[in-house]
Amino acid sequence: MHRCLELAKQGIGYVAPNPMVGAVLVHNGKIIGEGFHQQYGGPHAEVNCINSVREQDKEKISNSVLYVSLEPCSHFGKTPPCTDLVIANKIPEAVIGCRDPFKEVNEKGIEKLKAAGIRVVYGILEDQCRQLNKRFFTFHTKHRPYIILKWAETGDGKIAANGTERLLISNEQTNRLVHKWRSEEASILIGTNTALLDDPELTTRTWDGPSPLRLVIDMGMKLPASLKIFNDKLRTVIFNKIKHEEKAHLIYYQVTEDVNLVHQIVNALYQMKIQSVIVEGGARLLQSFIDEEMWDEARIIKNEELIINNGLAAPELEIKNTDQEIKILGDSIKIYNHELG
Repeated sequence: MHRCLELAKQGIGYVAPNPMVGAVLVHNGKIIGEGFHQQYGGPHAEVNCINSVREQDKEKISNSVLYVSLEPCSHFGKTPPCTDLVIANKIPEAVIGCRDPFKEVNEKGIEKLKAAGIRVVYGILEDQCRQLNKRFFTFHTKHRPYIILKWAETGDGKIAANGTERLLISNEQTNRLVHKWRSEEASILIGTNTALLDDPELTTRTWDGPSPLRLVIDMGMKLPASLKIFNDKLRTVIFNKIKHEEKAHLIYYQVTEDVNLVHQIVNALYQMKIQSVIVEGGARLLQSFIDEEMWDEARIIKNEELIINNGLAAPELEIKNTDQEIKILGDSIKIYNHELG
């Protein structure tokens, strides 16, 4: 199962809204096949695993154990049911990491395998398997995307300098990590001021991975079209109060001012089947998510050596436990899990 998880991780950023899944086929204690879900719409882990078995080992499949990190699907989606493939190959036993929370699958895959006479064991490394697909599980159990808050602050707790000049807080190596983070999420959100003052492109320029869907708040639609976030390299969703339409690579999503904006955005992302968002906005936008208790992770980069005295204060977030800490040159990166407090 540990190997299944190793394989599954290779699909991060490429398989959403599907989950990351790894599969291993074992005959008499020896791996004869392995695979993972590589691309959304492509073959699932079980298919790639069985197809990877060498010709001289094909006859061993019907006397092997299939290990898979997530319950095999039992419905027709982009691809045929994986349970049918397992049954057709007469695999006698399946060991499953955890159940699939998706309503079309949840326990139905397990029951279908059992009904075919296959011995099923599940709940193996269950916590690790669920954690791997935290975005997928959050989306299907909480009916909202997995939300990551990210910001960089100075040693004296400032997120930006006074005035319009952009303050560079984190170093180049840390910025590369941030681009890696972006490649792992389905979307990235900024506010009006961040778009106007920083003019970010919100891509993964320094990391070899997919760029997320860009999201920007522009209630009055006053941001200039010359900003990088509006270029045609990627699609951009513009949350505004004026119009609701899709035009080329731009999607105008209308919201109202008399309803909480954070909840409107979160609900919109759920309706668009976007399973995760990293919020890289300014202090005001980040604080609004914090105040609504609408977040799962906070990733805070701190440059202890940079002191600017006057500037815009970083968001206020009461934190008790650090889930992970990373040191990159002069930057300290702390990652907090909301459930841990």
